[in-house]
Amino acid sequence: MRKQLFAIGALLVIVSLIAAQCGAATPAAPVETAQEYKFAAIFPGVITDADYNTLGYIGATAVQSDLGLEMAYSESVAVPDVERVMREYIDNGFNIIFTHGGQFVSQTIELANEFPDVYFIGEGDAPVEDAPPNLWIIDRNFHTGFYGIGAVAGKLTQTGKIGYIGGLTLPFSNAEVHAMEQAVNDLGLDVEINSVWVGDFNDPTKAREFTEAMLAEDVDVIVGSLNLGMFGLFEAVKNSSGKVWATAKYVDKSNYAPENYVTAVIYDWAAPLKEISQKIMEGETGGYYPLTFGTGFDLQLPLKNVPDELNSEIEQIVEDVKSGKVEVIKNTEPIE
Repeated sequence: MRKQLFAIGALLVIVSLIAAQCGAATPAAPVETAQEYKFAAIFPGVITDADYNTLGYIGATAVQSDLGLEMAYSESVAVPDVERVMREYIDNGFNIIFTHGGQFVSQTIELANEFPDVYFIGEGDAPVEDAPPNLWIIDRNFHTGFYGIGAVAGKLTQTGKIGYIGGLTLPFSNAEVHAMEQAVNDLGLDVEINSVWVGDFNDPTKAREFTEAMLAEDVDVIVGSLNLGMFGLFEAVKNSSGKVWATAKYVDKSNYAPENYVTAVIYDWAAPLKEISQKIMEGETGGYYPLTFGTGFDLQLPLKNVPDELNSEIEQIVEDVKSGKVEVIKNTEPIE
């Protein structure tokens, strides 16, 4: 029954996400131009996860509907298979290839060098040195959003202990924790940040176990940087005997723990993919596209389950980051 409820909730999230992304359409490209391009998207997981893969899929469908490009996609593609899948699309005449996930960036660069007449859109967490001229890199800048999350958690905690739960100890995950530390320090807060990695972004059982262990140590704000593992995190906070708050990533997940949920860093791939595809059709074959507050992601506001005055404080912090008054440092060094 629990899995069925999660599935229903995920489908509802997908429907709402598609509706939101379709609200502001980009003018379609001229038919004669659009017919020259075929867009292929490759996802590491299922497009129905109501999370990272769903957002990528929504972006790909926006390219199809708003720019008029033929679109095809492959889901649940493992890293060892991505080169083969890209080659199959190229053999079938697809000339814009989008790989959704930093784990695919090396293979994407390799094929961009091999196929100069095909355009590639990859994802990473930094610019690519000596990038091929037919490669666009979307820098996800996860750390910037987590500066806002760190400010929320630091201001909200009553015990002075924040918990961060990640999937794998990847550079972007280290940067998220360091950005939270920067926010806490910038605000002059006496707050301890405890960080753990469960070894899998999609394991609810492990996420629940690690969350319960943190709650037993008086952590009262849990920051999740997980995909399907968030289900286990939410179950743990909902069953806590004391008041506990939780934050998420990628999409609004408030329906999973409505009394504990505070906010999320909300991501959008539709606008970046449409803009990049339009640039490709106009002759700008490659480049660097950094996601920023307001362009690719934003902190979900107003905050939920918090005092009204905290909303105003966090809104100002986000504005300070957007304006450049606060520079969020990207520090990928391992957490000590």
